[in-house]
Amino acid sequence: MIILDANYLIGAPKPGSPELAEITRWRQAGETIATSAIAWTEFLSGPVTEENAADLRVLLDGGVLEFDEACAVTAARLFNATGRKRHLRVDGMIAATTMENHARLATHNLEHFQPFLAHGLKLAPRPA
Repeated sequence: MIILDANYLIGAPKPGSPELAEITRWRQAGETIATSAIAWTEFLSGPVTEENAADLRVLLDGGVLEFDEACAVTAARLFNATGRKRHLRVDGMIAATTMENHARLATHNLEHFQPFLAHGLKLAPRPA
């Protein structure tokens, strides 16, 4: 499973976008595509049209994944393990959702998620 960060969600509804091309390749390779409730919130905070949201929702065959108690525990562990930096809190929640679902994260904000790699976060494969 590949979980999309908000920046992928923003680009994906645009015909011909690099994000849509990657999602298409992943799906053709048999990957399930999902997002976290946290990234979905960021996306819906817009600006976004209802049509964009509906189009994107069709691509999310894995749905919008809950941020549950296990995710909260993992997010807190990541926050504490990476120096308790406030700017990492939301990204830590997305990373935790990815990790708890045994998935890989697709993001353009590699620097935001770099601190979590040493703690088990895996990134989605990029095109060759």
